[in-house]
Amino acid sequence: MNKDKGFSLIELLIVVAIILIIAAIAIPNLLRSRIAANEASATATMRTITTSEVTYASTYNSGFTSDLHSLGTPGAGVQPTPNLADLLDPILSGNGPGGTATSFTKNGYVFTYGTGGQTYPQISSYSVNGDPMARGSSGQRSFFSDQSAVVHANATAQATASDNPI
Repeated sequence: MNKDKGFSLIELLIVVAIILIIAAIAIPNLLRSRIAANEASATATMRTITTSEVTYASTYNSGFTSDLHSLGTPGAGVQPTPNLADLLDPILSGNGPGGTATSFTKNGYVFTYGTGGQTYPQISSYSVNGDPMARGSSGQRSFFSDQSAVVHANATAQATASDNPI
């Protein structure tokens, strides 16, 4: 009697079918988990920027900053100043790759900073928007925060101060 070792074609097809069924169940949950993680990161970023702005205003007694770079880190061995307050890391202060003085990208979200045309040192208000790069893929909700330190969210459009707080 000649017995070949190995699996039959039917057995291999059954195993592949089972793996495909498990993948079909797991992948949507993985995508939802990634969206939830990106949104959690976005709200944490909004809170970090708000805390940095409040710290800046109370430390330098001059209102809020005119751009995100002012909250960034000074060079090695240089003391913080109103121009580089050492309150945000290079990514959040727009000094990282692709960042500017008023915007940066982090974890699938684009963050935009504005002062409504006010100029330093008389800046009494600011706003930060965090919008998903691809709504439904990198995130579902948009976020907004300002000098009130409340983070607002909107699931269908760019968030504003009139949206529900989270």
